[in-house]
Amino acid sequence: MAADAAPKEVEGVFALTVKAGGWQGKMLYLNSEFDYRDQRNLTIRIYPEAAGKLQERVGGDPVRGMYDKAILVKGAAVRTKILLLDDAGKPTGKYYYQTHVIVRDDEQISLR
Repeated sequence: MAADAAPKEVEGVFALTVKAGGWQGKMLYLNSEFDYRDQRNLTIRIYPEAAGKLQERVGGDPVRGMYDKAILVKGAAVRTKILLLDDAGKPTGKYYYQTHVIVRDDEQISLR
């Protein structure tokens, strides 16, 4: 739906099972698919303050604590363009799209 609605957002409550995730700096990412590049993947992008509170809620690293768990995420899904970079960190001109739900408040996420 987010791809069809682009560049508009799609508001909703999204149900997924966390199959992968990781940290990029202080930003936390949870994914619905093992391969985050999979077109079916829904990426939950969690900002640092919400990630810290989520860490407290699950008693450790949310990637480990939520792995293979069903969650509900309230927010807006948006198609996000991901630029591919070369080894020097410069854009290659290549890109792909992901669907992201932005989380700024840990209360947007509930464990099922």
